[in-house]
Amino acid sequence: MDGTKSRPNHFNSYFLTNMKAIQLFSCLTAALLALTGCESTGAKATRFDARSTGQTFSGDKMERKTDPSLLKAPGDLFTLGPGDSVEVELVGTKDSRNTVVVGPDGKIYFNLLPGVDVWGLTIAKTKALLEKELEKFMSMPQVSITLHGVNSKQIWILGKVARPGVYPTTGPVTLLEAMSLAGGTAKSASSLTTVDLADLHHAFVMRRGLPLPVDFHRLLVSGDMSQNIYLQPDDFVYVPSGAAREIYVFGAVRSPRAVPLGDQTTLLSAISAANGPIKDAYVSHIAIVRGSLTTPQIAVVDYKAIISGQASDVKLEPHDIVYVPFTPYRLLTRYLDTILSTFVNTVAANEGVNASGGGRVGVSVPVNGPPPP
Repeated sequence: MDGTKSRPNHFNSYFLTNMKAIQLFSCLTAALLALTGCESTGAKATRFDARSTGQTFSGDKMERKTDPSLLKAPGDLFTLGPGDSVEVELVGTKDSRNTVVVGPDGKIYFNLLPGVDVWGLTIAKTKALLEKELEKFMSMPQVSITLHGVNSKQIWILGKVARPGVYPTTGPVTLLEAMSLAGGTAKSASSLTTVDLADLHHAFVMRRGLPLPVDFHRLLVSGDMSQNIYLQPDDFVYVPSGAAREIYVFGAVRSPRAVPLGDQTTLLSAISAANGPIKDAYVSHIAIVRGSLTTPQIAVVDYKAIISGQASDVKLEPHDIVYVPFTPYRLLTRYLDTILSTFVNTVAANEGVNASGGGRVGVSVPVNGPPPP
């Protein structure tokens, strides 16, 4: 609603906090989701084949469908926020044109005005407010105002794209349009090949700490427009590397991390590489999530049984997610949502910090100009 202050953009500072705070945030997210959960559909039995270790265990395959409401363009008009710039001119007054920036307090300063609060106002509402305030000093003022630059509403696009960075948004933008702004997925630099370096099966969109069920492979390779959702300010789009041979160990371990995958990396060696479970971790319900993030397979194994020799160790595959829970799970669908939420939050936090340190984010693009190369 116009006149109501929008929440400030804290996404940059979110990535610049220390890693202890990020890990705590992931833990809190996991705990919250364990209590509430998110809706998943289409569970069906399948099997992981681990014949190299002599063990085959069942895993449930989940289909995470895209919410149809995500495909509808938001009807909200653009509203100003801190960091945005506008070009303001007092019609009929020579040399009155000036570019002003909305300050951290949401105010702009123009002509004789001491400071006008425009945070959360549309351009039309801002024009009307400036004319009303100027009437205190002159008769029937007419103001011309245009949006010059956007810095308050942004979309993060990182990973294996041609131009990773932060892109401003002044209106509805689809995922396909956002990927186009970033130059599409990254390709091999070799003149002999155009191999795609991106792992589309594990790419994701994170919104307010939760992953959205979007299949990048279906959208970008198969042209399935049912996956072309509309993005919102502060959405985080991440495309991982297809060449990376890693597994991810998260949850109740001492050092959550991505672990390089060797020829004989197993569940036990992966957890050991993360410095083992923390005290009181519920190791009887360790999960292995495999496959695409939109149609993942999840299997729950007993770490204690493997340690005691009652069950065989499990050989891992590239991009497997190993999650050690803090408490036992009750519903498998909610457990999977907890794991995926923890995964995207941790990856987003790490990639955001790395990108900030590398100077590739924080891009401010004028609304009438193309993104930087």
